[in-house]
Amino acid sequence: MDDPARFETFLLDLAERFTGMEVAQIDDAISQTLRRIVEAMVTDRATLVEFDPRTAHVRVTHSWARPGLERFAADADLSRAFPWYLARVSRGETIALEHLPGDLPPDAGIEREYTRTSGVKSVLTVPASIGGEFVCALSTGTFRVYHAWPASLIARFRVTGQILASAIARKRAEEQLRRRLDEIADLKARLESENVFLREELKSTHDFDQIVGQSQSLRHLLAQVELVAGTDSTVLLSGETGTGKELLANAIHERSRRRGRALVKVNCAAIPPGLLESELFGHEKGAFTGATTAKMGRFELAHGGTMFLDEVGELGQEAQAKILRVLQDGSFERLGSPHTRRVDVRVIAATNRDLPQAIADGHFREDLFYRLSVFPLHVPPLRERRDDIPLLVWACIERLQGELNRRIEKIPERTMHALVAYEWPGNVREMQNVVERALILSTGSTLRLEDLALPVRTPAGASTSPLRALADVERDHLRAVLEHCGWKINGPGHAAEILRLHPNTLRFRMKRLGLTRPARES
Repeated sequence: MDDPARFETFLLDLAERFTGMEVAQIDDAISQTLRRIVEAMVTDRATLVEFDPRTAHVRVTHSWARPGLERFAADADLSRAFPWYLARVSRGETIALEHLPGDLPPDAGIEREYTRTSGVKSVLTVPASIGGEFVCALSTGTFRVYHAWPASLIARFRVTGQILASAIARKRAEEQLRRRLDEIADLKARLESENVFLREELKSTHDFDQIVGQSQSLRHLLAQVELVAGTDSTVLLSGETGTGKELLANAIHERSRRRGRALVKVNCAAIPPGLLESELFGHEKGAFTGATTAKMGRFELAHGGTMFLDEVGELGQEAQAKILRVLQDGSFERLGSPHTRRVDVRVIAATNRDLPQAIADGHFREDLFYRLSVFPLHVPPLRERRDDIPLLVWACIERLQGELNRRIEKIPERTMHALVAYEWPGNVREMQNVVERALILSTGSTLRLEDLALPVRTPAGASTSPLRALADVERDHLRAVLEHCGWKINGPGHAAEILRLHPNTLRFRMKRLGLTRPARES
C-alpha cells in the first residue's frame, strides 16, 4: 500500500471496525484484516502471534496465506521454533528482513534452515504492546519475490499491529468478565416482572477506562482517539461543558509514548489572568511582589509528557502569544528571566467555546487556533448519544452507591425512559448529580425519581418554572414516540416495540398519563 492517504483511510476504517466490536466477531475480523494486509502490501502471508504473559509462550492465533502457500496452524506454539527471531521480537525490536536467508546472522541457524525449506524471501514483523506489556506481534512476508520495507511502510504497519493488540487485550478482559456473569444471572432472577435496565448492560464495549458507552458517535470518536494517541500531534477537544473532554485527554495520554511521564492539567479559566503566566511558565525570585523564591512553571513540569489546557478559550492575549511560541519551537522564558528554556511537551487543549467566533470577535488568535487544532475532535453532547444513557446511569450508581451506603438492584423502566428523554443540558456532569440525589432519596433496592424533579431549560413562551415533574417528562417522551409511529402501538417498529413495553402496558400508561390519539381532521 504505497499511497499514504489510502493507508490512513485503511487504518481509520480498521480502528472504527474494532472499536466496540462484539468479542465473538473479533477472530473473524482479524482473519479478514490479515487478508487485506496481504492484498494491500502485495505480500504472500500475514500472521498474528500472541504472547501469553502467564506462561511466556508464543502461539499463533491467526494466519492467512495466498492459495497454494503454507499458513501457520492456529494455536501452534512457536516458543522454541524460532529462538533468535522471537528473542528480539519479545524485546520490542522490529524485524525487517528483505533478502533471506542472507540477511540472517550466523547465530540464527534454525531460522536459516526454515527459510531454505519454506522458500521465504522477505519478512516484516512488528511487536505490539498495551500498557507496557507485549500482547502480540504482527508479521507479513513473501515467498515469490523479494520485498523492500521502507520506514514509512513499517510505521503504518506498526499502527495496524497496535489496533489488533487493542482488540486482543479487550477480548482477554471481556473473557474474564464473562466468568463472573453467574452473579449477574442470579440478580436478574430477583428483578421485578416489569422490563428493567440491568447492570449487565454496563459492560464496556471498548477498552477505554472510565469512558462508558457504545453509541455510534462515541465509537467513531474513540476510533479517532486510538489513531491520534500514538502520535505527538496537538489535539483540540471541543464540546459542551460536562461531556467528558478531560477523560478523553487522559485516554490520549495513556495511549501515547509519553504515558510514563506526567499529564499536567491547567484550567485556564480557574487561574486569575495576572497569575496565569507565572503558573504556565514559572518565575524567578523577585520577578514581582511576593515572588520570594523561584518557581518552575507547568510547561517545565510537563517536559517529556503532556500538557492539558482546559478551557483554552479563556486565555488572555498575552498568554496566547507565549503558548503559540511554545507550540512553534518549544521555547519560553520564565517571568523575570532573560534566559530561554526549551521543553518537549505535547499539548491537548479543550474548550466549550466557539473558537472561530472568538477569532472573528478578536478574542482569540487565529494562528494559535490552527496550531491547537492539528487534530480536532468534537465530543458529542449526551442528547446526541441517548443510547449511552442507561449505561452511564448504571456506571454512576456503581461508583456512588458504596459511598452513600445504598444498594440499588433495579431501575423501573418508566424511570429510565424519563432519564433517556431528558435533554441533559449539563451532560454527564449533570447526570452524575441527578443520580447522586436519586440515590440519597432511594432507601430501598429500587432507584426512585418520583420525588426528584429534573431541572430543564424553559422553551420560549413556555412556563417559567425551572422544574418539571417526572410524569411530564414521561408523557412527552411517550407522545413523541407515538407521533413518530403514527399512534400505532402493535407491530414491528411501532411504539410498543420501540419503548420495549408490552402493548397492554403501554395502553395502561397512556391512560394514566391522559394520552389519547388526536382526532383526525375531517
